[in-house]
Amino acid sequence: MARFSVTYWIGVPTEAEAHARALEIAVEQTVEIPRDIVPAGYVEDEILGRIESVRPGTDTRGGFLTEISYSDDDIGDDFPQLLNIVFGNSSIRTQTRVETMALSPAITKLISGPRFGTPGLRERTGVKHGPILMSAIKPVGLSTAELAGLAHQFALGGMDYVKDDHGLANQKTSPFADRLKACTDAIGDANAKTGFGTTYVPNITGPSDQIFERAWMAKEMGAGGVMLAPSLVGFDVSRALAANPDFALPIVSHPTFGGTNVITPTTGFSHRFFYGILQRLMGVDAVIYPNFGGRFSFSTMNAWRSSMVAPAISVA
Repeated sequence: MARFSVTYWIGVPTEAEAHARALEIAVEQTVEIPRDIVPAGYVEDEILGRIESVRPGTDTRGGFLTEISYSDDDIGDDFPQLLNIVFGNSSIRTQTRVETMALSPAITKLISGPRFGTPGLRERTGVKHGPILMSAIKPVGLSTAELAGLAHQFALGGMDYVKDDHGLANQKTSPFADRLKACTDAIGDANAKTGFGTTYVPNITGPSDQIFERAWMAKEMGAGGVMLAPSLVGFDVSRALAANPDFALPIVSHPTFGGTNVITPTTGFSHRFFYGILQRLMGVDAVIYPNFGGRFSFSTMNAWRSSMVAPAISVA
């Protein structure tokens, strides 16, 4: 059976303790029963997580890095189950962090990945070199007309994409459907004056029974993409949109509500995994992620590791 692997950082002082913790992870993420009663045969040989290596950590945290492989049969054809295997109950433990992941052929068949990515975003905007520019209309509390006015000004100024702020949802001052039409029209008017190809990216984050409705409304109105917050709406939503051949709009991921996954070096996920690999698994085309400086306190190394894996829109 083919297998995929996950590399975990484990914050323990000795190699023996690292091996013991790695075995705990391998068991917990798969069979979730004591190791000595794992059924022999298929369950033990295939389903049980397998420790591939344990080696000393290479940065100031110390500890150890362990690579654990899992059978494709652990996940079937279920993306949420894949995430459950990667870091299910073990995510509750301290001194344990997902660093990176190596995919199997079966996962690449299950996960279509980004439909557009950097090449597609460049093709849609006509920007062959240099940065693709995106700006957000805000704040919450402005009327639809005022937000559309901002979108119009940004389009006149040459932005490639104009997106909602992540706090703009379906407030009484600017209901989603009204804002979608007004901003799309305002940007279209600006493009007619400038010859630019600016497009609007509405925030479709919302109640689960409305997300896909908003996504299709955006497509029908001529939006240039959609933005959602996977940590609020669930990691499978963007994957489902990206995999739908009839939807075919770029998907932008916003990090709100996900910060606790990455803010410590000893728990949760590395920036590389959370803002990079995971986003690509979800089919996200561009990632808004906290950068170094500004009001967020991440390091230049974290920012660099994130941007090496997925198309990135950094926010300082």
